[in-house]
Amino acid sequence: IVLARALIEHLRRQSVIVPALNAVERASAEAITRANRRLYDALAEPLTDVHRRRLDDLLKRRDNGKTTWLAWLRQSPVKPNSRHMLEHIERLKAWQALDLPSGIERLVHQNRLLKIAREGGQMTPADLAKFEPQRRYATLVALAIEGMATVTDEIIDLHDRILGKLFNAAKNKHQQQFQASGKAINAKVRLFGRIGQALIEAKQAGRDPFAAIEAVMSWDAFAESVTEAQRLAQPEDFDFLHRIGESYATLRRYAPEFLDVLKLRAAPAAKDVLDAIEVLRSMNSDNARKVPTDAPTEFIKPRWQKLVMTDTGIDRRYYELCALSELKNALRSGDIWVQGSRQFKDFEDYLVPPAKFASLKQASELPLAVATDCDQYLHDRLTLLETQLATVNRMALANELPDAIITESGLKITPLDAAVPDTAQALIDQTAMILPHVKITELLLEVDEWTGFTRHFAHLKSGDLAKDKNLLLTTILADAINLGLTKMAESCPGTTYAKLAWLQAWHIRDETYGAALAELVNAQFRHPFAEHWG
Repeated sequence: IVLARALIEHLRRQSVIVPALNAVERASAEAITRANRRLYDALAEPLTDVHRRRLDDLLKRRDNGKTTWLAWLRQSPVKPNSRHMLEHIERLKAWQALDLPSGIERLVHQNRLLKIAREGGQMTPADLAKFEPQRRYATLVALAIEGMATVTDEIIDLHDRILGKLFNAAKNKHQQQFQASGKAINAKVRLFGRIGQALIEAKQAGRDPFAAIEAVMSWDAFAESVTEAQRLAQPEDFDFLHRIGESYATLRRYAPEFLDVLKLRAAPAAKDVLDAIEVLRSMNSDNARKVPTDAPTEFIKPRWQKLVMTDTGIDRRYYELCALSELKNALRSGDIWVQGSRQFKDFEDYLVPPAKFASLKQASELPLAVATDCDQYLHDRLTLLETQLATVNRMALANELPDAIITESGLKITPLDAAVPDTAQALIDQTAMILPHVKITELLLEVDEWTGFTRHFAHLKSGDLAKDKNLLLTTILADAINLGLTKMAESCPGTTYAKLAWLQAWHIRDETYGAALAELVNAQFRHPFAEHWG
């Protein structure tokens, strides 16, 4: 439709007679076909025969004969444990073994690459094998690029969840032990309270303090109680971190493979963490047990310091645990990024490549309404900032700031008055009682009759609208209330999980949600109430 409309507008601007509708449709279809072929060629041409053979192997069955390699590679981990982590690492290694040409993901627009991958993801390996070669290899390349990014992110998420699970287990064990010792601790506190009172009275009366202690309990019993108190005592900071070491074996099962498979890069702020990871990689490859004396330690936080740095040197267990924990934190903050990841990719990947930026700047074709000279841009912005600050200062001195005042103690915001009076609640309750009880899907169908927002949930491949609007809205509702397709299917008679899953896969995407939401917002804007309520 978009192409047909653009073609007709172009012909009218050129003063050319618009042909029959079927001719416009054929021309638009031919344009789409040629554009798709160009996309397929762009992704398939850089491939060598070795690449093509490896991609074809993805459609073959694995040695166990149950699933194809492609289906296995696209499986997600079930639980956060070492076994599933190692299995997922094997998936990432299999994706990496394809060794696709460097930069192939930049040859087409990212949205088109994602669309091709989504189309391929909804097809069986048998269907993919029937494609003509260029389309088949292009689809498999798109699946490989997206699959590699997905698996990389899932591996990092698994590591995050496993670490969180171990920290929670250590914290719970620490609390349980303290609670289990509560009776003994209370007894010791009461005992030492009696001893303390006896010592105070002995000092006031000038009596022998040792005799005062033995008046409460024998000296041997007192010495034994001190030993028991020392065993019951927790660390001075009452921290549970030392218990993390008890779970070291869990991390050790996958940590060497985890660190080896990820291609990490770091900003200067996290260079010490990355250096520590390199030390661990080297130790793993050499089967070394002792941490080198020159290993980086600047990243170690005070909380870890006494556990890692011991009298005999650097403790291997806690050094590795600390490094893995700080790696998780650095990934979250963006100080460390992972090549091939989608969620943790380099910030530079979000920007226009330097060479392209330079050519656009030189040709004055940057699509930005700002000065291209950095010094001039900063000067303009600083001038504007100073002007705005001067305005705020002037208004603050004259006490003219809207709903705010600035005093020596700081900024004070005037609290908002209640927009709805308390007396309105009774009317709200009465109105709610007279409203009819209807199904949410029926209400959505009525809204759709006014706005037509469901027309934006078109089929990913054919562009057709969903035949069963009620089923489509049921699937959307499962997303909206976080019920999930399984529970929604169980709650709606006559609906199956397979039907809902098919609609979600082919008709519901981020861009369809965005277009439908825009349709609803536009309808609200056109409504007369918008003049009063916005």
